[in-house]
Order: sequence, then structure tokens, then C-alpha cells
Amino acid sequence: MLTPARLLASLVLAAPSAWAALPFAVAPVQYQVTDTAYSSEASVEAVKQSTVAAQVSGRVSAVNFDAGDYVKSGTVIVRLSAQELGAAVAGSQAQVAQAAANLANARANYERQQQLFQQKFISQAALDRATSEFRAAEAAARAARAGVGQSAALSSYTTIVAPFSGVVAARHVEVGETVTPGKPLMTGFDPKDMRVIANIPQYKLAEVKAAPRVSVEIPSLNKWIDATGVTVLPSADSATHTVKVRIELPDNLEGVIPGMFARAHFSVGSARKLVIPASAVVRRSEITAVYVVDKDKVSLRQLRLGTPDARGRVEVLAGLNPGETIALDPVKAGIYAKRAANAAKP
Repeated sequence: MLTPARLLASLVLAAPSAWAALPFAVAPVQYQVTDTAYSSEASVEAVKQSTVAAQVSGRVSAVNFDAGDYVKSGTVIVRLSAQELGAAVAGSQAQVAQAAANLANARANYERQQQLFQQKFISQAALDRATSEFRAAEAAARAARAGVGQSAALSSYTTIVAPFSGVVAARHVEVGETVTPGKPLMTGFDPKDMRVIANIPQYKLAEVKAAPRVSVEIPSLNKWIDATGVTVLPSADSATHTVKVRIELPDNLEGVIPGMFARAHFSVGSARKLVIPASAVVRRSEITAVYVVDKDKVSLRQLRLGTPDARGRVEVLAGLNPGETIALDPVKAGIYAKRAANAAKP
């Protein structure tokens, strides 16, 4: 792959030796074969992102992390104080003890009734009644034990732990608040695993699926990232007639966070274009320009540019002709032009 550094080196080598005296590198403007891309606005999202909610009612007694904190999986993030749950557990345990006592009494009575029946002292109906009471006591004991387990499970919901390792994006409660089941407590995401979501018009879907290369541009970071995978979801939005496309990104991308604006560039062909290094472009408010070098004269010329590509190049739509020479370092070229202008003043 032709990186921006290699591109710069090749352009410098191609520049005439007449420019060697200048205090900055120059390069001729040339036609090059570049990718033709279809670009779509997109947004960054985390693959792992969730909002933890309360499962029982209670009062928030502790919030251990705040937005921006890193949390390891299984760490306690919020605690609830629910006295009624403790009372319910104690009541369930008392019911278990009562059911166990009733079961023991029913078992002893059943065994006695069996002996009496074998000795023909009681009827079959009396034995059946003792058997039924014993089976009912067994069922009541099992129900009581299940109730204890349910109460213990509800009691465990007062301690909320992180489902995975990640960063807290937002916390939704404060200490002292009373929450009910379903109330959001904390939102987090895993910063190691990011992807980009783009909405593609259905008429472009065939080209997007066949694209051999996909790059993601993060304008705010001035960063280009090669996608590691593309997934086209198998349904379209009936209102916009667009299809959602998931673009997988490499792991551990520094500075990339959910919600960032991005552009997805799908390579759909190639064409011969007049291109220059994007680093040579000067941007002043709404003006884009380059420093053009003609012998020892350096002047700023306004351009109309196309979309940059992943190789650090940008297409020139108007303002330059093939064979003209431009400065590759606009800062040094600007200083040189200013000094030359001052020296020419009487």
C-alpha cells in the first residue's frame, strides 16, 4: 500500500533539481490512478454497550463509579438498601422451619397409620387420609424452600455488578434516590471494540457489497482506518429505503468513542485523477489553496478539491494543471513567500 510518507518521498524525488535551493520540499502535480469511492456519512458505536437497570425496588445506598471511570467485569457499581427484602428472607426461612415441622409430624403419623393398617386396626380410608396429609406436607416443604431461594435471589439484586469490563458512559442515579424495577442505573461500553454504522441507499447496495476495500474517516481526529469487516443487515428501512451496514474497526483505537461522526468510503472502482498530497493544502476559513512554485516565485492559489482518500491524497477539480509545481510544506512556503514579498518592497 502506498502510504502518505512513501507518496511524499516519490513526489520529492520526481521534483526538478532546480528547486533544491528552496527551504521546503516541492513536487509536480501529476495524474495518478486512484480508487473511485462511494462515501456515506456514518457514526461510531460500541459493539458492547449496555444500560444496567434496577431489578428490585429500593434506595440507592452507594454509587461506586462515575462517568469516565474504567470498571472491570464483576465489580460492584451500585448498591441498593431494601429492608423489606431482608424481612421477606427472614419470613421465608420461618416458613421453611414451620413446613419442616409439619412434614416431620405428618411423616410420623403416616408411619403409625401404616403399622395400624397392617395390624388391621384402621380402615383403608384412614391410611389414605394419612398418606394424603404426608404428601401435602412434603409439597408444602418444597414450596417453602423454593420461596427462600426466590427471596435470596431478590436480595442479591440489591448488589449490582458490571456485566463486562469497560468505561462508564453515564450514571443515572444518585445516593439516596429510590428506584423501582426497570430504572436505569448506569450506562457503559467497551472501548476496545468499536464499529461504524452507515445507512446505504438501496440502489447503491450492490456496489457496496462488491467493494474490495472499505475505509473509515474520522474527520475530528484527522484519522483514516481500514475496516476489518463489513456486514450488510438483511432488511431495509421502509421510510428511507436505506440499508444499515456495520463496518468493523480494529481493536483498541485511541480516541475513537461512541457517537463520533464518521464517513465510510467504499472502493467501487478506479480512475485517473489529478491528485496532490492532502498535507500540502492550506485551509483558511472557507478557502482551500496551495502554494504554487514558479522558478523562485511562490504564490498562494485557490483550489476546488474533491474528497480525500485513505492514502493521504486529494483530487484537484479546478485550480491546477498537470506539470505545475507545488510546495509540500505550506507553513514553510508561506513564511518564504512573506519574506520574499517584504524583501521586494522599496
